[in-house]
Amino acid sequence: MEFGMQFFPDVRTAEKPAKQYFDESLKLIELCDPYGYTHIRIVEHYFHHWGGYSPNPIVFLSAASQRTRTARMVTGAVLPAFNHPLKLAGEIGMLDAISGGRLDVGFARAFLPYEFRHFGVSMDESVARFEEGIDQVAQLLEKENVTCKGRFHSFENVTSLPRPTQKPRPNFYVAAVGTPESFERAGKMGHWIMAIPGVGSTPSELVQIYREAWRSAGHKGQPKVMLAVFMFCHENRATAVALAKPRIERHFESISDAVAEHAKGTLSADYKNYDKMVAKMRQQTFESQVDHHAAFVGTPKDVIEQLHEFDKAMGGVDHASLQVNFNDMPYADAERSVRLFGETVIPHFAGGKWGQIGARA
Repeated sequence: MEFGMQFFPDVRTAEKPAKQYFDESLKLIELCDPYGYTHIRIVEHYFHHWGGYSPNPIVFLSAASQRTRTARMVTGAVLPAFNHPLKLAGEIGMLDAISGGRLDVGFARAFLPYEFRHFGVSMDESVARFEEGIDQVAQLLEKENVTCKGRFHSFENVTSLPRPTQKPRPNFYVAAVGTPESFERAGKMGHWIMAIPGVGSTPSELVQIYREAWRSAGHKGQPKVMLAVFMFCHENRATAVALAKPRIERHFESISDAVAEHAKGTLSADYKNYDKMVAKMRQQTFESQVDHHAAFVGTPKDVIEQLHEFDKAMGGVDHASLQVNFNDMPYADAERSVRLFGETVIPHFAGGKWGQIGARA
């Protein structure tokens, strides 16, 4: 299991202005190379304090790529429903070049009703726009002189620039929120998956659905799983819980507000059972997140034990994407946690002579 940092802004301007949020996040990224964090990931969302500071993950990742020489940049994830494939392919090629070929591209369907409404896009077109968008972006990255006649976007004899640094293109992830259909779709498409345990159906079952769909479709290689979780590490367990618990629960208050329209019932055939998923989100507590292997909080020893249970429950996890400065977490507390995790937990999973818990555990 490898560990990276995920940035999911969930603050109002009065709590932490955007300049402060991004200054702090970029400072945390400078700790990647000394401690072995292997990826940086950020979302694409709009119009709401839950994620809305990051309308374009490629902008943030361009800056982030200059603060680390080794960590990979991960869009977590771009939304084809709201982006023209010609523009998106060009931006991906540009970030792949700026990062020196350290880009992995995550795509998501989008699921927040107000985003669709403000962009003038029908939620009933969600799956179709998603599948067409990924296919067209892949063609633009892999080939030159591309012609596509799509339902939503068409173009003729186009060569996207700059050409990808990685050949034939960066690897693709597909984001899945919490429904079996999303996990099965990702496996059939042959892309890696990024998901969130503790939301939707039983996460271990969803991951198994993804792996079975991958194998049934006959794809080569091994599917990779990246799971987004909360992490807060401190020498004192009670202090860790006191600092993390209210901020994790406020994060779920924010998401419950952002997805509130889904609670009214099925808004589209492309979003079946999202009302049930929203009901589950509203029931989340700090304790339920820990129980569902979605939050790792405590001393280094606690966190190591939790992560071993997590890896076993999921049948193996390739990448844990750690939210390290969630909600209004003060920078000093986030930095201390990131350093302690890097000193004690990452070496344990790396094995070898460094795979022992130090005295600070």
